[in-house]
Amino acid sequence: MHDDLITTAKTWLAEDPDPETRAELAELIDAENHAELAARFAGTLQFGTAGLRGEIGAGPMRMNRTVVIRAAAGLAAYLKKQGHDNGLVVIGYDARHKSEDFARDTAAVMTGAGLRAAVLPRPLPTPVLAYAIRHLGAVAGVEVTASHNPPRDNGYKVYLGDGSQIVPPADVEIAQEIAAVPSLTAVPRPAGGWETLDDSVLDAYLARTDAVLAADSPRTARTVYTAMHGVGKDVLLAAFARAGFPAPELVAEQAEPDPEFPTVAFPNPEEPGAMDLAFAKARETDPDLVIANDPDADRCAVAVKDGGAWRMLRGDEVGALLAAHLVGRGARGTFAESIVSSSLLGRIAEKAGLPYEETLTGFKWIARVDGLRYGYEEALGYCVDPDGVRDKDGITAALLITELASVLKEQGRTLLDLLDDLAVEHGLHATDQLSVRVEDLSVIADAMRRLREQPPTELAGLAITRAEDLTRGTETLPPTDGLRYTLEGARVIVRPSGTEPKLKCYLEVVVPVDGHAGLPAARARATELLTAIKRDLSAAAGI
Repeated sequence: MHDDLITTAKTWLAEDPDPETRAELAELIDAENHAELAARFAGTLQFGTAGLRGEIGAGPMRMNRTVVIRAAAGLAAYLKKQGHDNGLVVIGYDARHKSEDFARDTAAVMTGAGLRAAVLPRPLPTPVLAYAIRHLGAVAGVEVTASHNPPRDNGYKVYLGDGSQIVPPADVEIAQEIAAVPSLTAVPRPAGGWETLDDSVLDAYLARTDAVLAADSPRTARTVYTAMHGVGKDVLLAAFARAGFPAPELVAEQAEPDPEFPTVAFPNPEEPGAMDLAFAKARETDPDLVIANDPDADRCAVAVKDGGAWRMLRGDEVGALLAAHLVGRGARGTFAESIVSSSLLGRIAEKAGLPYEETLTGFKWIARVDGLRYGYEEALGYCVDPDGVRDKDGITAALLITELASVLKEQGRTLLDLLDDLAVEHGLHATDQLSVRVEDLSVIADAMRRLREQPPTELAGLAITRAEDLTRGTETLPPTDGLRYTLEGARVIVRPSGTEPKLKCYLEVVVPVDGHAGLPAARARATELLTAIKRDLSAAAGI
């Protein structure tokens, strides 16, 4: 068995074009480190609807140039089978370790396959790539990014010509083409022949960002901004300058791209401690709001002063604020969100007489909604300009929330005042998440099995009126691995994360509010219910 493993590893080593991962693998082979080799060669990194994502390193279970070249070859073969023989593929990348190498390898493979390839001029936000696909009339796009994953990870996100991320069956068909690549020697990789784009695509994207704002809106709100060691700073500053907002105060320690993400445990604004430096800057400069992007700037986090302290708004709160702002500006079209996001959006849309749709989790689904005008997801993703970017966009979302803060500031009000108004009008919609990060994925499978075999009948003393196993699909949703419980005045969804080793449980309670005076009591009741639901759900799932 060990001999087979060493032989397999040596075969891989002979093909690996990257001196760093070759050296790493050679060392493992020489040391006969069977446990680590077994982990690296336990299978292959699976290509799915999130593309590829994993830890950088040697072997088929890691992200490396060999895996990326194979993925690019599979994508090229898929595109040619779809009839795109001379189609253009646009490639973007972030500032993580090896991102530029993976982008260049992809361009080489596309060129070698007879397609045309164009690479963005430098590390840029993911929404710029999503925009470029439609702007340039490309048949596909690739973004090399691991978004907000830990520093050692990288990823490979694939978009088709409509500018939105792949959905089934394209993911399965591309995966089949990847599996059919016989060896790296069979993949032509010329040393040139692709185009490196200039700044005209970025300029066109920035020109579109103006369109998300009302022509005559106030632009007075002051912000503190952190790029979280990612690629958002220059593009966001340019967009804010074009719009005429005050220049954001930067969190200097996190302003420049750094693949090591030295100041945060996880470069995700939602993770504990990630916003500490931004809050310190806010205490120093007293802005109207704090804005953070994740490292590839497709997500946008917002924090406000609540009493004497700064606090992050939940994605659902920002989602509702942006919706209310767009309704106030007379927006028409469909409002959409994923099933794990707050039902408040549906109430806002219904009151405004606007169409509303729920989709599966992920912007690959939200972006495909017919007539989409606005879409959001609780994980800090907002699509406010679907005609320009068919994906979440942390730059245009930042502009729109700063416009709303400016409008309210002129009225002597804040984002929190508007949230209070929405609670009084539609009921207090309070959301929370129970999220469990695991080392061993079987823990997640066990929890899901336990909930399926012994479903709870009540949570927090609220009867479960409807339990749905989403693997069967519903009238409006395709099948997905998840469970949805409808309770009297609450909703719970449990699902494995698609991008991280996490089990995620999304909780929402809706508490009636008796005028503004009734808000404190409603909040206390909501907190009590959410705490109890978490406790009971943990017990039921055995986590």
